[in-house]
Amino acid sequence: MASTVNTAPGSEPAPLHKHPYHLVDPSPWPMLASFGAGTMLLGIIMFAHYNVHWVLGVGLLATIIVAALWWRDVIRESRTPGMHTPIVQIGMRYGMTLFIASEVMFFVAFFWAYFHFALYPGHVLGTATPSWPPAGIKTFDPFNLPLFNTLLLLLSGCTVTWAHWGVLHNDRKATIQGLAITVALGLLFSCVQAYEYSLAPFAFNGGGIYSSTFFLATGFHGFHVIVGTIFLAVCLVRAIKGHFTPERHFGFEAAAWYWHFVDVVWLFLFVSIYIFGAGEIAHH
Repeated sequence: MASTVNTAPGSEPAPLHKHPYHLVDPSPWPMLASFGAGTMLLGIIMFAHYNVHWVLGVGLLATIIVAALWWRDVIRESRTPGMHTPIVQIGMRYGMTLFIASEVMFFVAFFWAYFHFALYPGHVLGTATPSWPPAGIKTFDPFNLPLFNTLLLLLSGCTVTWAHWGVLHNDRKATIQGLAITVALGLLFSCVQAYEYSLAPFAFNGGGIYSSTFFLATGFHGFHVIVGTIFLAVCLVRAIKGHFTPERHFGFEAAAWYWHFVDVVWLFLFVSIYIFGAGEIAHH
């Protein structure tokens, strides 16, 4: 027999089952997301080898649509009384923590590749006199656009913390303003990084090991900034609709954790690649 519903003011409704856990209803989204991602991967292969574009477009569009619909269902689920009980929220926090830990290991691999060649440049093939950056490579001025982007992300970390403060103190205006500024800063970071790439003094294709490690590490981080910006933009819409309360706001909390992770990784990239790995500066 199901538990009696707790109607005390401000309390969490009792679970709909005999246990405090959440049983996920059958959903088409995992299967459809797999097909969309698989089509996108096939599209990348078709584009790279045969210059066929439409398969990649179909896969990307399908993945975006499925992700949006899946996210919609998760939001509806989170607002259904008795679904996301306190013990379920603890499990989601563990899940988000492990997800971020897995993301850390991605960047560990990228940093490992970079420092493998940066600290032991003798491993770079075709160099008579080992050095890092390799001979002939000109690098970005770390105290120009890279520093500007660093300041943008540090400021965004402050504004997302302000938004979190607003949620905890039930200040909806502060939450919306903080999130709006954070999303704007994230978009500006991506635009500046795209402009920086257009000025790169080394080639993206065939530029050697420095180009490969640079674009892999900073580009993958740039992808995370885009994902984090979308994450926070969804939270902004939800904040405008009044979804978050001081007691129930894990969706926003997860986005804030992710954004702080992106900030910290960029600081390591800035110091390691732009400052430590600086060579002859290219002038634009």
